Order: sequence, then C-alpha cells, then structure tokens
Amino acid sequence: MIAVVDYGVGNLFSLKSSFAVLGADICVTGDKERIFAAEKIVLPGVGAFGDAAKKLKDEGLDALLIGEAKKGKPILGICLGMQLLFDKSFEYGTHDGLGLISGTVRPIADLCDQEVKIPHMGWNSLDFGETKHPIFKYINEGDFVYFVHSFCAVNCEKSVIASTRYGGADITAAAAFENVIGCQFHPEKSGETGLKILKAFCEME
Repeated sequence: MIAVVDYGVGNLFSLKSSFAVLGADICVTGDKERIFAAEKIVLPGVGAFGDAAKKLKDEGLDALLIGEAKKGKPILGICLGMQLLFDKSFEYGTHDGLGLISGTVRPIADLCDQEVKIPHMGWNSLDFGETKHPIFKYINEGDFVYFVHSFCAVNCEKSVIASTRYGGADITAAAAFENVIGCQFHPEKSGETGLKILKAFCEME
C-alpha cells in the first residue's frame, strides 16, 4: 500500500486519480499508524514552505518521515513536497526542511540570467544527465512534464537526477538520495509521461 500524506497542503484529488488509473493500492491519510504501515510514501504539497514544514512538525509527521526514510522505505516528494525533503528553504525567511536530501531551496529568479515569468508555469523537457534513474525507466530524455513553482533546489548537484532549462538556467527538476526521490514537477498533471513516472515509483522496492 502507498500512503499519500494528507497534511492540508496537497493537491490530493489529481494525485489520487492518477494512482487509481494505475490500479495502485493507495491510501490518502494523515494518520501516523497508516503511514507507518505503508510500503511506500508520497509527500505532496502546494503553497508556502514554512507553513507546510510547520504542519508536518505539529502533526509529528516530520519525525515519522525521517524515520521511515532511514529504514529504506521509498518516499516520493512532489513539488513543495520535494522541497521539504531538503535541508533548508529561504522562502520568505529561513525554514528547516527534513534533511533527507542535501541542498537548499531558493527563488528561481536568483538563478535566471534573463527576465522570465515567475512562477515557472507550464511544460518543460527533462534532461537526465549521464545516468538515468529508475524512476524514469518508462520515459525518455526530452519528454515534457508540467511545472508550477517559484522556488527550486540548489547546491544539490550530486543528487540531481533530472534538470530542465528555464530563463537561461538549469533548474533542478528531480533529485534523489538512496530511497528518497523528489520531483519538482507534477507527475499527476503531466499526462502519460507522469503516469509512467508514478508507475515506476509503484514498482520500487
């Protein structure tokens, strides 16, 4: 069973629908016991980093996620959920993340060498670099996925498994450390390509 963490800041309907298309056994829940019992965990998220981090901490879900990650359980963070996997965010202040992937989160505008629309919203292609991560085993380099974000992960070069080009800069599109994976884009809004990514996650052990 896959637990999709419900802590009040996720776009849960689209995500639940995508897993349903795949026939996956999922549970959308904020209950710690059910998350603990799950074989895999998905951490969604939209909105502000500080608010989301506080909600995780207030519910005791931050410690649970860290503990399950250390045990080797596959965890997938999506959009803000991915950003929460990193050490720290500088979104309207300084906020601690879960520290499951080394790196920080900063405004996209700090990286771009030209004026572009913020948030970065729309379809962009993926560049896998030298090695293709198993989460992308069913898709091809250059396939397009859907982004909506104003902040992105930096100082995480060793963990980047996919990037995309925006405003003349290479933006972290996905990162991973061992069993923990983050997608800055929304697989659940990325059509057939997104479904193939979620399928690969469902098959991870």
